[in-house]
Amino acid sequence: MLLLLGGFLVLMLLGVPVAIAMAASSLLYILVSGVTPDVTLAQRMIAGVESFPLLAVPFFILAGNLMNIAGVTGRIYKFAVALVGWMRGGLGHVNIIGSVIFSGMSGTAIADAAGLGTIEIKAMKDHGYTTEFSVGVTAASATLGPIIPPSLPFVIYGMMANVSIGALFLGGVIPGVVLTLLMMATVTYFAYRNQWGSDTPFSWPQLGSAGLEIIVVLAFPLAIWLMTLAGMSTNLAVVIGLAALLAIDWYFDFSAVMALMAPVILIGGMTLGWFTPTEAAVAAVIWSLFLGLVRYRTMTLKTVAKATFDTIETTASVLFIVTAASIFAWLLTVSQAAQLLSDWMLSITHNKWAFLALANVLILFVGCFIDTTAAITILVPILLPIVLKLGIDPIHFGLIMTLNLMIGLLHPPLGMVLFVLARVAKLSVERTTVAILPWLVPLMLALIAITYIPELTLWLPKYMGLSK
Repeated sequence: MLLLLGGFLVLMLLGVPVAIAMAASSLLYILVSGVTPDVTLAQRMIAGVESFPLLAVPFFILAGNLMNIAGVTGRIYKFAVALVGWMRGGLGHVNIIGSVIFSGMSGTAIADAAGLGTIEIKAMKDHGYTTEFSVGVTAASATLGPIIPPSLPFVIYGMMANVSIGALFLGGVIPGVVLTLLMMATVTYFAYRNQWGSDTPFSWPQLGSAGLEIIVVLAFPLAIWLMTLAGMSTNLAVVIGLAALLAIDWYFDFSAVMALMAPVILIGGMTLGWFTPTEAAVAAVIWSLFLGLVRYRTMTLKTVAKATFDTIETTASVLFIVTAASIFAWLLTVSQAAQLLSDWMLSITHNKWAFLALANVLILFVGCFIDTTAAITILVPILLPIVLKLGIDPIHFGLIMTLNLMIGLLHPPLGMVLFVLARVAKLSVERTTVAILPWLVPLMLALIAITYIPELTLWLPKYMGLSK
């Protein structure tokens, strides 16, 4: 165990990339201990990515890239300005609402920070907000990406923990709302403390237009339900509903109706059993291509090719981490390290609430040093047996783990969102870290609520019949 974990930590401290550090320490352990033939390294690494749910990863990444080049981010921003820009600290609220909408398409915090963040930070600085406040609210809102479905971390966790990815997606809805409200409350606090006004004048026509867009989106599933009650087949009802939606959107030239429809289609399709979470990722790509090539006509073959190559690069990086982490996690189990760590934690407490407090500290610490995908792959084999033994729902624990790791993305030394925003805002990493500190308050409050009120996560999956 010391050789495996020690080798990994030494390589990390030397600045070796996390995937290479895990693969190298695993190979060293196999060669020295002789616990298994060295060919097992290749076999287990291949087995680690030979998984149908993992097919969702490249497709969700591609969907997020396509949404960015389709100009959807600009439309989301315009819609959010119309909806909440008139409130005190308006662009702070716009930043959060924009992230909520974009979360329904991208599934990653980094895509949110790099895509919407570029637009939002520039707009907030132009309206007189400090760079630090702009960066702080953008960083905090980016954590919504993997909480509000769809979510790449949920796909990885669902595969590792053998739980329903659809249930995890539904489980993230109410926690996402809680996070949104706490962040908006924080913006309101700063606005009143600094005597900020609104950033756009209150306009009934603008607010009415934004409200009408929401009504149109909510009316879509209601119309489908009414048509099926009248005896129409579900497939025909969906085709008629989409045709009517497209006609309405073309006539009124709404800012974000079609973008708002993305999470409705994905969650609705999975709930009704039309497609699995992996197939939902393909549906997200098809919807993105439809918006960019047909509805908005902002894509070209060149931009689609660029998005595809960006996706290949990102996917290769993610899956390399997954494949290296899979052999590392397997060796942790084989060497009894996972069992020893599990026994040690159970020797401290058998109370599930105390365990969850300890798990929060551990995962948050790990998230500051290790990539989200690698952290999930390593920690699930160690912590899941304890979770099941103490009677904690693995879906509930999946939300806790993901939110902790999202908070870790905002921290040095390896917080990717921190580095992305430092580059976008042209701030030093030190100043960016200080700017993010106040936003840890709503994030930690949300973490406490999600940890100790399980029904925030479990009510919706249970209601939809995806969890016991």
